[in-house]
Amino acid sequence: MRVVIAPDKFKGSLTAPDVVAHLAAGLRSVPLPVGQTWEIDGIPVADGGEGTLDAAVATGFTRRSALVSGPTGEPLTAEFAVRGGEAVIEMATASGLAVLPGGVKDALRSSSRGTGELIRAALDSGCTRIILGVGGSANTDGGAGILQGLGARLLDADGRELPGGGAALARLAGIDSSALDPRVREARFVLASDVDNPLLGPDGAAVVFGPQKGACAEDVQLLDAALANFVQVLGSHFGPRALDAANAPGAGAAGGVGYAALAVLAADRRPGIDVVLEFTGLADRLSGADLVITGEGSLDEQSLLGKTPLGVARAAAAAGVPAIAVCGRSTLLDQQLRAAGFDRAYALTDLEPDTDKCMAGAGPLLEQVGSAIAGQLIGGPFTGGSRPEPAKTR
Repeated sequence: MRVVIAPDKFKGSLTAPDVVAHLAAGLRSVPLPVGQTWEIDGIPVADGGEGTLDAAVATGFTRRSALVSGPTGEPLTAEFAVRGGEAVIEMATASGLAVLPGGVKDALRSSSRGTGELIRAALDSGCTRIILGVGGSANTDGGAGILQGLGARLLDADGRELPGGGAALARLAGIDSSALDPRVREARFVLASDVDNPLLGPDGAAVVFGPQKGACAEDVQLLDAALANFVQVLGSHFGPRALDAANAPGAGAAGGVGYAALAVLAADRRPGIDVVLEFTGLADRLSGADLVITGEGSLDEQSLLGKTPLGVARAAAAAGVPAIAVCGRSTLLDQQLRAAGFDRAYALTDLEPDTDKCMAGAGPLLEQVGSAIAGQLIGGPFTGGSRPEPAKTR
């Protein structure tokens, strides 16, 4: 009985590898008929944000680390992953909200410099194709910090180098790119992001995402104006591509890191889930499977816009393999789930309605769900139908 388990993390509860382990334990707890054995292929996946590094390592990439500048300048050790000449960088490990000292947000000063330093570490490792997973960032600096981390100098009108952070870009007058790492021109970059916002304006990085990073209304206006100045100076230095990139879909991703990736690194922007499913080899690993299980912490309207479960369900449909979803909670109707490609769905809150208890006990609850799935799989193929009754709490 071959089952592929390809979930994202359950945010706040379990990593994707943890989800795989608990579901697999639940499946294996149910004995199969004589002559059959469980063949379980666990594939932790992500949509380009948090968890992308785990997905890469689970697929054969080697975890590496480098000492880099944290979001507000403090040194920290951040990880990336390498396989051959390819690297996967999860921006949040170097420049994310989760690594802010004491968790204190600083929307004006937070920088993406550490991510640029991780790119340099990947280049030092001989990588020529670099995947940038850009979720959970603390900065709104347009990717200026990435350029600084790669050797560029951002200067004010007096020729003094600017500090990190988006606010300082209001004083930007010139760029010295003579020390920009030359290997950048030879490398190929992939921007793994589902965000299609431009850099500036009412749908831009500062207005839409700035408040999540601690920006008040006044900070948002300051940051948007500073980013506009950054575009003008970068355009004067690098040419029309840098000006045009500000309006490109995805330029506003990760506090504008998408902009620098498109304007200077000439990155190819692709949906994060597509990139991850490609390097995990999911399509090939679905061959011969009886079932694929995917999921994430919350299955909701956002999930239908290209998040991990939908990407896995589409891959399963292409392979002719039934797919079911497992989640912490679901706000989707049965018809929405079926339209998205899921034969059935299981929510942990069906077993434990108390959200706090559900999150704290997500592992054992997933094992119960795994047991229920195994029982139904043994009983016959998954061919659609309404959501089944959840397993009873032990």
